[in-house]
Amino acid sequence: MSIRVMLVDDQVLLRTGFRMVLAAQPDMEVVAEAGDGAEAVEVLAGTEVDVVLMDVRMPRLDGVEATRRICAQDDPPKVLILTTFDLDEYAFSALKVGASGFMLKDVPPAELLGAIRAVHSGDAVVAPSTTRRLLDRFTPMLPSMSKEPVSAELGRLTEREREVMLLVAQGLSNGEIAARLVLSEATVKTHVGRILTKLGLRDRVQVVVLAYESGLVRAGGGAAQQ
Repeated sequence: MSIRVMLVDDQVLLRTGFRMVLAAQPDMEVVAEAGDGAEAVEVLAGTEVDVVLMDVRMPRLDGVEATRRICAQDDPPKVLILTTFDLDEYAFSALKVGASGFMLKDVPPAELLGAIRAVHSGDAVVAPSTTRRLLDRFTPMLPSMSKEPVSAELGRLTEREREVMLLVAQGLSNGEIAARLVLSEATVKTHVGRILTKLGLRDRVQVVVLAYESGLVRAGGGAAQQ
Protein backbone atom coordinates (compact mmCIF):
# COMPACT_ATOMS: atom_id res chain seq x y z
CA MET A 1 0.00 0.00 0.00
CA SER A 2 1.15 3.53 -0.73
CA ILE A 3 2.05 5.91 2.06
CA ARG A 4 -0.63 8.60 1.98
CA VAL A 5 1.00 11.99 2.43
CA MET A 6 -0.48 15.42 3.10
CA LEU A 7 1.47 18.60 2.29
CA VAL A 8 0.90 21.65 4.50
CA ASP A 9 2.72 24.84 3.50
CA ASP A 10 1.62 28.34 2.60
CA GLN A 11 4.07 28.47 -0.32
CA VAL A 12 2.49 26.88 -3.39
CA LEU A 13 5.82 26.44 -5.16
CA LEU A 14 7.23 24.43 -2.29
CA ARG A 15 4.19 22.18 -2.21
CA THR A 16 4.52 21.68 -5.96
CA GLY A 17 8.16 20.70 -5.61
CA PHE A 18 7.47 18.23 -2.81
CA ARG A 19 4.51 16.79 -4.74
CA MET A 20 6.69 16.13 -7.80
CA VAL A 21 9.31 14.35 -5.71
CA LEU A 22 6.75 12.19 -3.91
CA ALA A 23 4.76 11.41 -7.08
CA ALA A 24 7.83 9.75 -8.56
CA GLN A 25 7.88 7.19 -5.73
CA PRO A 26 6.02 3.89 -6.23
CA ASP A 27 5.19 3.65 -2.52
CA MET A 28 3.90 7.20 -1.92
CA GLU A 29 1.04 9.39 -3.02
CA VAL A 30 0.00 12.92 -2.11
CA VAL A 31 -3.65 12.65 -1.09
CA ALA A 32 -4.20 16.17 0.27
CA GLU A 33 -2.71 19.66 0.52
CA ALA A 34 -3.36 22.71 2.69
CA GLY A 35 -2.08 26.28 2.76
CA ASP A 36 -2.20 26.72 6.54
CA GLY A 37 -2.79 24.83 9.77
CA ALA A 38 -6.50 25.56 9.99
CA GLU A 39 -7.14 24.21 6.50
CA ALA A 40 -5.00 21.16 7.32
CA VAL A 41 -7.14 20.28 10.34
CA GLU A 42 -10.31 20.72 8.28
CA VAL A 43 -9.08 18.60 5.37
CA LEU A 44 -7.86 15.82 7.67
CA ALA A 45 -11.36 15.45 9.06
CA GLY A 46 -12.42 13.86 5.79
CA THR A 47 -9.21 12.40 4.40
CA GLU A 48 -7.20 9.34 5.41
CA VAL A 49 -3.55 10.37 5.75
CA ASP A 50 -0.53 8.46 7.04
CA VAL A 51 2.10 11.21 7.18
CA VAL A 52 1.72 15.00 7.27
CA LEU A 53 4.59 17.19 6.06
CA MET A 54 3.96 20.30 8.16
CA ASP A 55 5.42 23.77 7.76
CA VAL A 56 5.60 25.73 11.01
CA ARG A 57 5.33 29.39 10.07
CA MET A 58 1.97 29.90 8.37
CA PRO A 59 -0.92 32.40 8.55
CA ARG A 60 -4.21 31.80 10.43
CA LEU A 61 -2.96 28.74 12.32
CA ASP A 62 0.73 27.87 12.59
CA GLY A 63 2.16 24.39 12.31
CA VAL A 64 2.71 23.96 16.04
CA GLU A 65 -0.94 24.47 16.99
CA ALA A 66 -2.09 22.45 13.98
CA THR A 67 0.21 19.62 15.07
CA ARG A 68 -1.17 19.77 18.61
CA ARG A 69 -4.75 19.49 17.34
CA ILE A 70 -3.91 16.69 14.92
CA CYS A 71 -1.95 14.63 17.45
CA ALA A 72 -4.77 14.95 19.99
CA GLN A 73 -7.12 13.06 17.68
CA ASP A 74 -7.76 9.34 17.83
CA ASP A 75 -5.31 7.39 15.69
CA PRO A 76 -3.71 10.52 14.19
CA PRO A 77 -1.31 10.53 11.24
CA LYS A 78 2.39 10.99 11.93
CA VAL A 79 3.56 14.61 11.61
CA LEU A 80 6.95 15.49 10.16
CA ILE A 81 7.86 19.13 10.67
CA LEU A 82 9.58 21.04 7.87
CA THR A 83 11.52 24.08 9.00
CA THR A 84 13.77 26.62 7.32
CA PHE A 85 16.21 26.91 10.22
CA ASP A 86 18.11 24.18 12.06
CA LEU A 87 17.25 24.13 15.77
CA ASP A 88 14.19 26.29 15.17
CA GLU A 89 12.26 26.93 18.40
CA TYR A 90 9.07 26.20 16.47
CA ALA A 91 10.35 22.73 15.64
CA PHE A 92 11.07 22.12 19.31
CA SER A 93 7.58 23.23 20.27
CA ALA A 94 6.11 20.91 17.63
CA LEU A 95 8.07 17.96 19.04
CA LYS A 96 6.63 18.69 22.46
CA VAL A 97 3.04 18.58 21.19
CA GLY A 98 3.44 15.32 19.30
CA ALA A 99 5.38 15.69 16.05
CA SER A 100 7.47 12.64 15.21
CA GLY A 101 10.47 14.63 14.06
CA PHE A 102 11.66 17.48 11.89
CA MET A 103 13.63 18.07 8.73
CA LEU A 104 15.05 21.15 7.06
CA LYS A 105 13.19 22.29 3.94
CA ASP A 106 16.37 22.14 1.87
CA VAL A 107 17.01 18.50 2.78
CA PRO A 108 18.09 16.34 -0.19
CA PRO A 109 15.10 14.50 -1.72
CA ALA A 110 16.50 11.08 -0.80
CA GLU A 111 16.68 12.06 2.88
CA LEU A 112 13.16 13.47 2.85
CA LEU A 113 11.80 10.28 1.31
CA GLY A 114 13.70 8.21 3.84
CA ALA A 115 12.29 10.32 6.66
CA ILE A 116 8.72 9.86 5.42
CA ARG A 117 9.21 6.09 5.27
CA ALA A 118 10.82 6.05 8.72
CA VAL A 119 8.00 8.08 10.28
CA HIS A 120 5.42 5.84 8.64
CA SER A 121 7.07 2.74 10.10
CA GLY A 122 7.25 4.31 13.56
CA ASP A 123 10.99 4.95 13.69
CA ALA A 124 12.70 8.16 14.74
CA VAL A 125 13.46 10.64 11.97
CA VAL A 126 15.58 13.13 13.88
CA ALA A 127 19.21 12.14 14.12
CA PRO A 128 20.10 11.53 17.80
CA SER A 129 22.87 14.16 17.73
CA THR A 130 20.47 16.73 16.26
CA THR A 131 17.84 15.88 18.85
CA ARG A 132 20.37 16.37 21.61
CA ARG A 133 21.55 19.73 20.24
CA LEU A 134 17.95 20.86 19.84
CA LEU A 135 17.05 19.97 23.42
CA ASP A 136 20.30 21.32 24.88
CA ARG A 137 19.49 24.68 23.35
CA PHE A 138 15.88 24.84 24.51
CA THR A 139 16.02 22.96 27.82
CA PRO A 140 16.18 26.27 29.77
CA MET A 141 12.80 27.15 28.24
CA LEU A 142 11.06 24.03 29.53
CA PRO A 143 8.27 25.14 31.88
CA SER A 144 8.05 21.89 33.79
CA MET A 145 11.62 21.13 34.79
CA SER A 146 11.51 19.23 38.05
CA LYS A 147 14.05 19.38 40.86
CA GLU A 148 13.34 15.71 41.46
CA PRO A 149 15.44 13.84 38.86
CA VAL A 150 12.98 10.99 38.44
CA SER A 151 9.25 11.61 38.33
CA ALA A 152 6.64 9.15 39.55
CA GLU A 153 5.82 8.55 35.90
CA LEU A 154 9.26 7.07 35.32
CA GLY A 155 8.81 4.81 38.34
CA ARG A 156 6.82 2.45 36.10
CA LEU A 157 9.97 1.49 34.25
CA THR A 158 12.25 -1.38 35.15
CA GLU A 159 15.89 -0.65 35.92
CA ARG A 160 16.92 -1.84 32.45
CA GLU A 161 14.23 0.24 30.75
CA ARG A 162 15.38 3.35 32.59
CA GLU A 163 18.94 2.57 31.56
CA VAL A 164 17.86 2.35 27.92
CA MET A 165 15.79 5.51 28.21
CA LEU A 166 18.77 7.42 29.59
CA LEU A 167 20.94 6.36 26.65
CA VAL A 168 18.21 7.25 24.15
CA ALA A 169 18.01 10.69 25.75
CA GLN A 170 21.78 11.09 25.51
CA GLY A 171 21.55 10.69 21.74
CA LEU A 172 22.57 7.06 21.22
CA SER A 173 21.06 5.00 18.42
CA ASN A 174 19.66 1.51 19.03
CA GLY A 175 22.89 0.01 17.69
CA GLU A 176 25.03 2.13 20.00
CA ILE A 177 22.82 1.29 22.98
CA ALA A 178 23.08 -2.40 22.14
CA ALA A 179 26.87 -2.18 22.08
CA ARG A 180 26.98 -0.20 25.34
CA LEU A 181 24.72 -2.61 27.22
CA VAL A 182 25.91 -5.78 25.43
CA LEU A 183 22.44 -6.52 24.08
CA SER A 184 21.05 -7.27 20.63
CA GLU A 185 19.47 -4.42 18.67
CA ALA A 186 16.21 -6.37 18.68
CA THR A 187 16.26 -6.43 22.47
CA VAL A 188 16.94 -2.70 22.64
CA LYS A 189 14.06 -2.05 20.23
CA THR A 190 11.80 -4.15 22.47
CA HIS A 191 12.83 -2.12 25.52
CA VAL A 192 12.15 1.14 23.66
CA GLY A 193 8.71 -0.17 22.68
CA ARG A 194 7.90 -1.01 26.29
CA ILE A 195 9.06 2.43 27.42
CA LEU A 196 6.73 4.06 24.89
CA THR A 197 3.81 1.91 26.01
CA LYS A 198 4.33 2.41 29.75
CA LEU A 199 4.77 6.17 29.45
CA GLY A 200 2.09 6.69 26.80
CA LEU A 201 4.52 8.25 24.33
CA ARG A 202 4.37 8.25 20.53
CA ASP A 203 8.03 7.73 19.61
CA ARG A 204 11.62 8.03 20.81
CA VAL A 205 11.65 11.78 20.18
CA GLN A 206 8.99 12.10 22.88
CA VAL A 207 11.13 9.86 25.11
CA VAL A 208 13.95 12.37 24.82
CA VAL A 209 11.66 15.31 25.59
CA LEU A 210 10.29 13.60 28.71
CA ALA A 211 13.79 12.69 29.89
CA TYR A 212 14.76 16.35 29.76
CA GLU A 213 11.52 17.60 31.29
CA SER A 214 11.74 15.16 34.19
CA GLY A 215 15.35 16.04 34.87
CA LEU A 216 16.63 12.55 34.06
CA VAL A 217 19.00 14.24 31.62
CA ARG A 218 20.44 17.73 31.99
CA ALA A 219 21.48 20.22 29.33
CA GLY A 220 24.63 18.95 27.68
CA GLY A 221 23.29 15.43 27.34
CA GLY A 222 24.59 14.11 30.65
CA ALA A 223 22.69 12.08 33.19
CA ALA A 224 21.38 13.90 36.23
CA GLN A 225 22.97 13.08 39.55
CA GLN A 226 20.78 10.76 41.56
